[in-house]
Amino acid sequence: MHNSEDKEVVVDLWQRCGLLRQWNDPYKDIARKLLVQSDWFLVGIVDLEVVSTVMAGFEGHRGWINYLAVDPEFQRQGLGRKMMNEAERLLQDFGCPKINLQIREDNLEAIKFYECIGFSEDKVVSFGKRLIADD
Repeated sequence: MHNSEDKEVVVDLWQRCGLLRQWNDPYKDIARKLLVQSDWFLVGIVDLEVVSTVMAGFEGHRGWINYLAVDPEFQRQGLGRKMMNEAERLLQDFGCPKINLQIREDNLEAIKFYECIGFSEDKVVSFGKRLIADD
């Protein structure tokens, strides 16, 4: 992300993919990622246009995936799989033993996608605690 225009393009993509929620400020999420493992914020480009993103991270115990997005016009062409393959390569090269990610339970397309690329549901309950309000 080199400038605010780049961020606008990414946030617009996330909006079109249905990833945004009112309690998460996507601009703050981008700024936070640029402070930590910024080279693991991957952006896919086709014909000079941003068409996909993924954020990967590793905290020493597990790898995490956030904001996997593929422009709806480019979905079902293998771009999501390519983005995940690169994120997995980065994590594995760093010694990461396992990747975690969260999917909203009503996002059936995402669940199917991740199952198709080898992920399975962990029998856990996801908890969260907000430390900084983004609103």
